[in-house]
Amino acid sequence: MKTARHYVGGAFGPAPSDGTAIRTFPLVDPVDGTVVGKVPEAGHETVDAAVAAARGALDGPWGNTGPEERAAALRRIADGIEARFDEFADAEAGDTGKPRGLAATVDIPRAIGNFRAYAELLHGRPETSYTTAVPGWSTGTGKALNYTVRRPLGVVAVVSPWNLPLLLLTWKVAPALAAGNAVVAKPSEETPSTATLLAEVIDAAGLPAGAFNLVHGHGTGAAGEFLTSHPGVDAIAFTGESATGAAIMRKAADHLTPVSFELGGKNPALVFADSDLDAAVDGTVRSAFTHSGQICLCTERVYVQRTVFDEFVARLGERARELTDYGPMISAAHRDKVLSYYRLAVDEGATVVAGGGVPSFGDRRDRGFYVEPTVLTGLDGRARTMREEVFGPICHVAPFDTEDEAVALANDSRYGLAATVWTRDLSRAHRVAPRIEAGIVWVNCWNLRDLRTPFGGIKDSGIGREGGTYSLDFFSEPVNICVQV
Repeated sequence: MKTARHYVGGAFGPAPSDGTAIRTFPLVDPVDGTVVGKVPEAGHETVDAAVAAARGALDGPWGNTGPEERAAALRRIADGIEARFDEFADAEAGDTGKPRGLAATVDIPRAIGNFRAYAELLHGRPETSYTTAVPGWSTGTGKALNYTVRRPLGVVAVVSPWNLPLLLLTWKVAPALAAGNAVVAKPSEETPSTATLLAEVIDAAGLPAGAFNLVHGHGTGAAGEFLTSHPGVDAIAFTGESATGAAIMRKAADHLTPVSFELGGKNPALVFADSDLDAAVDGTVRSAFTHSGQICLCTERVYVQRTVFDEFVARLGERARELTDYGPMISAAHRDKVLSYYRLAVDEGATVVAGGGVPSFGDRRDRGFYVEPTVLTGLDGRARTMREEVFGPICHVAPFDTEDEAVALANDSRYGLAATVWTRDLSRAHRVAPRIEAGIVWVNCWNLRDLRTPFGGIKDSGIGREGGTYSLDFFSEPVNICVQV
């Protein structure tokens, strides 16, 4: 049986300091629905202790570290994950149910890369300028040397989701530590294992006690809410559902706490008649069904130019029916949610081209939380299935005629995270991509990422940007120093 552990002030243990009873909840394998471990539920006292430990680290050794020391610490963490690569891959696949090959080729290498990338990005140049005093606007005379230094925000709460647990946790923890903050992390209650392994690696890397803290538990009315509403927290970085982000923002407003949110999506793909149809079909299979659609970047709305619409639908449906190596939904509750959208789509008038139900494997997976990869057609933009994020292996394909119509259809959403454009016409690609209301637009590819580039959404898909110096900018405060010379 797996046992997740809190990590607070440099010490592991599920028990609160005041001796009250240890509360736990079961960890369930989504592949077959069996209980495989237990997870401690952090109460107010554990969250308070974690925030206090983080504050203490800032007032102590961690607060006095320079960029070189922090970079060295990040490299040691990266090396520690790499040394235990198989453990991390097994734990990630075990918690999420995703194919181990996906965890081993995407999640764990990306986590290692996150720490190494931010170790390298620490070596920036100061921003300097000379300024001439403006009469009536300055108490000084003559010229001044202006330069900018960056200081950490303080105690940062990191709340990460269950779909890419280690990848998205380290995507925030690495830059937060790089900027000199102390972190209190709360992973999803569904996927605690790699976060616990990360705490073990960070402990072995020798970071000062309290620089990184880990608490487990649920969200509303529990550890997640206790942390994000805590008056001792100086910033919040969250990835998850838009509704949860809005709830966190309401709590954060009480203390004017800065937030960085990467939220939901209802991402479109535009397939033009001049595209490489083989590449467009292959790319849409990936963008709709990778990790069974449980990625915020996955495509749920596909718009195809009418002259190739029938061929595209037939080929995509065939490919969806051929898929076999896919994982389950994260939980029984999420499976039921996705299945409810499958039923809703039919009630709204959709034609089911492929899928639409529960697969049968003839093995232990039949006790798990699987749904079929599903392709739909026939709905208009007003249908709930077209407007609400399902977060499962589902996409709806609709036709369009003109470029302007395609852009209008893509933008007809309260979300704005990602989009994909398939076309051989370079001029069209450059015309269309900037008009799409999304934080990232891929042309003839999907999920091709450079960690230095900005990542995030607009509208209900988020606030702020992550990646490269954009993350460092959020996790630090610029201070202008003006010296009269």
